[in-house]
Amino acid sequence: MLIIGLTGGIGSGKSTVTNLFSSYGVPIIDADTIARQVTAPGQPALREICALFGEEIVDNNGQLKRKQLRKIIFADQQKREQLEAILHPIIQQRMLEQMAMASHRADYSILSIPLLLESGWQHLLDRILVIDVNERSQLQRTMQRDNIDKKTAQTIIDVQINRQDRLLAADDIIDNEGSIDELQQQVQRLHQKYLQLSHH
Repeated sequence: MLIIGLTGGIGSGKSTVTNLFSSYGVPIIDADTIARQVTAPGQPALREICALFGEEIVDNNGQLKRKQLRKIIFADQQKREQLEAILHPIIQQRMLEQMAMASHRADYSILSIPLLLESGWQHLLDRILVIDVNERSQLQRTMQRDNIDKKTAQTIIDVQINRQDRLLAADDIIDNEGSIDELQQQVQRLHQKYLQLSHH
């Protein structure tokens, strides 16, 4: 089975694109979804996160305060690396399990990994698909979607790999500056391409 790694900066429209691929019946394995699952109340990863960041990182219901955690890790690189050291091995293990299950029912699957290039996931992949938007669009979309100020949004963008390096690493690129129709056409073309590649 062909494995496509999908990535893009924050606010580039990754979930919109994965939804379009999903409408063709393509299995989507999403690192963010897995990250939420493994940090749910009662999960071992959440206990490790509490040990690292203190009990005040969870609310009264035992839920992780994601917004607060994000603020801390984007301000403190060491804390971010410690968090990644806890989460990445668990997320990777879950991804491998889901890939094994998907391999029986599909020609190709998509691994949606926001920090794909920063985290060194390339060894799992056959191709890298980058969703690209310019930084101005990224900033506006992130501020609107996450209801955060410009400074916070810019900090998140600055932590991620820069746009040029991301594009250089890409085998395929989707330009998400246009309409939803244009986006659908690009996804459809790539879907056909990936089906062909998976049969070679």
